[in-house]
Parts: sequence; C-alpha cells; structure tokens
Amino acid sequence: MEPISKSVVRKDHEPKMSGRSLYVGDYGNEGVLTGKFLRAKAARARILSVKVPELPPGYFYIDRRDVPGVNKVHIVMDDTPVFAEDITEYIGEPIAMVAGPDPKKVDELLAAIQVDWEELEPVLDIRKSDTVFFDYEYGKGNLEEAFAQADKVYEEEFSTGYQDQTYLETQAMMAEPEENGRMFVHGSLQCAYYVHTALMQALGCGPDEVHVLQDVTGGGFGGKEDFPSILGCQVAVAARKAGAPVRCVFDRREDLEFTPKRHPSLCTYRAAVKDGCVTALDIEVLFNAGAYTTLSAVVLQRGVICASGVYNIPNLHVHGKAMKTNTVPSGAYRGFGAPQTFFAVEMLMDHIAKDLGEDSLDFKERHLVKQGDPTSTSGVYHFPVPLPAMIDEVDAACDFRRKHREYALPQSGRFRRGIGMSMYFHGAGFTGSGERDIIKAVCRLLKRADGTVEILAANGEIGQGLRTTFPKIVANELGLPLDKVFYEHPDTARVPDSGPTVASRSLMIVGELLRRCAVRLKEEWRDGEEQVVEEHFREPDFMIPFYLDKFQGDAYPTYAWGVNAIEVEVDTYTGLTRILGAYGSFDVGTPMDEGIVLGQMEGGFLQGIGYASMESMSYDSRGRIRSNSFSDYLIPTAADVPNLKCMLHVEKYPDGPYGAKGAGELPLVGAPGAYVEAMEQALGGRVRLHHAPFTQEDAMKVIAKEGV
Repeated sequence: MEPISKSVVRKDHEPKMSGRSLYVGDYGNEGVLTGKFLRAKAARARILSVKVPELPPGYFYIDRRDVPGVNKVHIVMDDTPVFAEDITEYIGEPIAMVAGPDPKKVDELLAAIQVDWEELEPVLDIRKSDTVFFDYEYGKGNLEEAFAQADKVYEEEFSTGYQDQTYLETQAMMAEPEENGRMFVHGSLQCAYYVHTALMQALGCGPDEVHVLQDVTGGGFGGKEDFPSILGCQVAVAARKAGAPVRCVFDRREDLEFTPKRHPSLCTYRAAVKDGCVTALDIEVLFNAGAYTTLSAVVLQRGVICASGVYNIPNLHVHGKAMKTNTVPSGAYRGFGAPQTFFAVEMLMDHIAKDLGEDSLDFKERHLVKQGDPTSTSGVYHFPVPLPAMIDEVDAACDFRRKHREYALPQSGRFRRGIGMSMYFHGAGFTGSGERDIIKAVCRLLKRADGTVEILAANGEIGQGLRTTFPKIVANELGLPLDKVFYEHPDTARVPDSGPTVASRSLMIVGELLRRCAVRLKEEWRDGEEQVVEEHFREPDFMIPFYLDKFQGDAYPTYAWGVNAIEVEVDTYTGLTRILGAYGSFDVGTPMDEGIVLGQMEGGFLQGIGYASMESMSYDSRGRIRSNSFSDYLIPTAADVPNLKCMLHVEKYPDGPYGAKGAGELPLVGAPGAYVEAMEQALGGRVRLHHAPFTQEDAMKVIAKEGV
C-alpha cells in the first residue's frame, strides 16, 4: 500500500458519535412548517375534483397551481411533475401538500380532503407495457454466422426484483425563504447542483436566486441522487407560498413505499457454443422504470454495457429497454443497472458449464477478458485485468476449487452445502463522454492567510468518507498536517460544480482534480496571503471516443474489479439457509484510506448478499408496494454473515490520485451470482435457478418440488 493508504480517524467521527452532527430533522421547530402529502390512491387515475376544507390561519394547501415556474422536475428528462397534473401515474404520487405548524393538525386536514377519482386501467407488468422510455441497442461481430455454426444453442430468462436503499436517515428536505429574496434549500442529498438546477426550473428563477446546502446525510446509496430534486422542489414551492420555512421528513413506511428503488429486471439470453466456448450472445434486457423516467437512462446504459460480463465474446448483440409501468418510479442504487445483468450472465455461464460437464470456474476462466481485449462496446481494456490473481486470492481464503468440486457430488443428509463464485467489474466514472461533455467538473482550493486550506467542491459526504479522503489528498501534496485542511458540506453559493456524488466518480475524478490543485498551490504558495487555485476536468488522451447513439467506444476509462465467493448450508427440512462464509477480493486501485475502503467493501458486499437472499419487495395487484416496514422488508445485519472476509487487490490507475479508482459501487455487484450459484449447488445441482433474490421460501419450494 501507498503511505496515503494508512488509516486515520475520520473527520466526521467525533461529531457523529457525540451527537453534535446536525441533520435536517435536528433544526429547531420555531417558525418552521411541517409539510405532508396528499397522495394518489390508485395506480392510474384521473383527478376529477379536490375539495379542501377551510384551513386555519397559518396552514397552507399547495398544489401544481402554486408552482411559479415549470411543473416538471429536471432530472435526466423533464417528465416528473412537482405536483400531479390531471392524471396520476402511480399509487403515492403527490397531488398536493398541506403545510402547517402542528404535524397532527396537518394530518387531520389531509384526512378531511376529498378527492373524486376516475380510475383508469394501469399497466403493472413490463411484459404488457407498450411504452418504452429508453431503447439502446449495440453489437459487434457476426451474430447470425456464429449461431448458424454453433454446436449448441442455449436460451434462458433471468429476473431480479426491487431493492430498497434503506439508508438510516429517510428522505428529508427543508426550504427557507431568505430576506434577500433568495430561496435556501437544504437537506439529506447526494447532488447539490442537481437540486439547484431543478429548483431554478420549478421556481422560474436564476442561479443566484436559490442556493442548496447538503446537510449531514445519513446514507444515500443512490437513493438520494434524484429524489431530493423532487422533494426539494416541493418544499420550495410550499415555502414560497407560505412565506415561511417548510420541512418534510418522511417516516419509514412512506420512504419504503413511495421513493425510488433498484429497477426490477427481466433478461433473456441466447448463447451459441462452438468447441466448448461461447462464441456469441444475443441479449434482451428489460428494466421496469416505473411511472416516470427519473434515472432510468443511465441505469439502463450501464446495465446493457455490463450484459456480457467479464467475458470476451466475439459476437454480441444487446438490446435494452426501460419500460413504463404504473408503479413507483425506479431509480439509482449502488451498482445501478450492473447487478441485474451481471447476475444473469454469471448464472448463464454457470448453467452452460454444467450442461457441458465442465467445472463452472474453469469454464469462466477460459473466457475472461485480458488487457488489450475489446470491450463489449468495441472499446479497449487499456489496463491490466487482475481477475486471475484475484480468483487465486479468494480460492486461498476459502478453498473454493476443492469445495466446489466436492459439493457438486451427490449429497445426503438433512444439511446440504454449496459454494459459488462470481467475477465482475465496475466501469469507473460517468458512462461514455459524460464527464467531458456533461459534467465538466471544476474544483478549487482556498488557502487562507493563516495557512489553512479549504476544499471547494460539490461532492457530498454520504458515509463513504469524502470529508476525510479529500483532505488527505490535499494535505499529502502540500505537506500539511491533516487538521490544516478541511472540507465542509457543500453549498452551491460557495462551491463550483464538481459534479454529482454518484457512479464512484468522486475520488477518482474529483480527487485527482484536487491533487492537481494542490500541486499548483504548492508551487504558487505565498505565506500570509489568501489564494485560490482551480482545476477543470480533462479527459485522458488514450480514450476511444464513445458514441451513445451507436454504443461504441470506451464506455469507461478504466475498471474496478471484483471476485466473490459465497458458501451456504441449507436445512432441507425447513429451507433455512446459513451463509458459512462470504469472501471478496476487490481491486479499487490505491485506497486513500484502507480502513474506509474496507468498510465500504464489507458494507457493500453485505448489501449485495441481502439483494441476493432476502430483500424481497413486490407490489400487489393494485400496484402498491406492500413491503413497507422492517417487519416484512428484511435487510441483512452483521449477524447474518458472521464470516465475511474482504481483501484489497491493488491495480493502479495512472489517471487517478496515487492510482485510485472508483470504489463505492463495486462491492455490491457480484453477490447475487455467487449466492444463487451456491444455492443451486446445495439444492442438488439438478435445478436451474433464474431469479434473485432467492429467499428461504424459494428454497423450500424447490425442496418440496424436487425432493431434495
């Protein structure tokens, strides 16, 4: 490890542990109105009339007629209303808000509002949807010839369900009119400038008439990328009408039912095999986008790029569509799009290997990409691919190869075991030319006369450690003690737009800009003077231009890599499953703080295990999310995987700070493939499993049907 990798006490450790950290719900209540929503109760309906009772003084009813600008929230596309128009598109869509000083009185007023509806026929199944929000298609090689010459053709369908981010702090935003006429919006969020842009459109104002601050944020995992723009616009419109601060903090049921989650998916794979090798893949990817587009474009892009996994498939065709349904809009969640398709391709490769009578790890290893190979989008893997060494590390940690062959033999007795392995990557940064053409990141360092240095950037601390790692980079370059460099929560009135806190881009992209800033500042340092240095993003020269319309070129400059193995034991009497061990080797380049990175790997891996095994969430026949509490939406705890071992494998990226690559997304992505392969083996190896999560109820069904 590099010297900078040495762990330090996080800068936000003491205020969080002592309770001094101020979350948006901690601000005083004096003069602050509580906002709550009147929500749609049908999956699709026409609003015929809304009868609002007379409101007491100090209480306000806010709907679309109060939006001073455009009644659309800017996300990727502008189709999500601030408040519903004439037709509501999903259960829970906000029709209006009631704001007032007493939360109980607000509840009473909401209950007294009468809405006359005309229910319309909803579409809840993506197979029946005829509305395509986004449609991406690409390919390479000669697909028809490969299938015509194949010794054998396989076709399988794989599905994944919702996954909720279940951050500790629910969605929460607050808007405060300022004396100078500006609107101040702050809260629990990932992307301050996303909210800022959305507010300008909804309020019909200029950039200087609104500013956005990220408060201390209790977790995001992608769930606070788009939704704070929606909620921020709603509280801002309410505060504008009331002329007073308005705060909205969701309760857990509200958060689970009505906020974006991971896209459910349905993936169909056709594979051509010639001489024991996969020569072609023909892939259809369907994502359930829900009622509005929100972030489905970027989620689907990543999903289709990852559809062929870490394998060198010479002939490839991928067609992906994000379909509209009258369900809660789907959004971003750690890995956004990749976990769905990596699960599918890992299971497919496992199934083909079994049919050919070959060990699945041996089969997968023969197909692995290596440095210099073409990517799925006809770019190039420019840097070393460390997967073989990482496989060996995991094998050494859990004796994978021996156990995998042993558990494949017929088992008897009440308890049966299985072990599975998955290999995967995370493309670092925004897809394609997004960093160069859309984000255009800028950051600054402000040196004060007293020699302290403040980092001015827009990236938010959401638990991943930026308030520690950014200062470590700058302090290291300047040769300063860490306590002389600090990074406050970003306020758009003070910091430039360094881009959103998403896609594992903050450290690799913005961290490198800050390192370059520090190099310049050191060269120009003048004691006793205030100085500002600024750096702008520059795309690396080696990048092959990416064309989104063709899906060709370098989708990412580099990749973080992961290898996971999971070992299970199934009780064939009850279906109960114990995870005997979960092992991961993760290459995120040079860690900026070993303790922080290992914490990210362990937490993300555990989230992936939850996605694979227990986090079952569905909607009922009316389109309503029913898993709306921690009684019936289960997430894993440390007790669920007592033997969790994460290892760091370092393959440096020369354009990242000290060799760092993106880290946050990677550890979740591979768990479903490893877990479900292990379950398949434990359940006798005859069954072919095709969906995640694969719950204990699912295991019991297989046991009953197959006589395991």
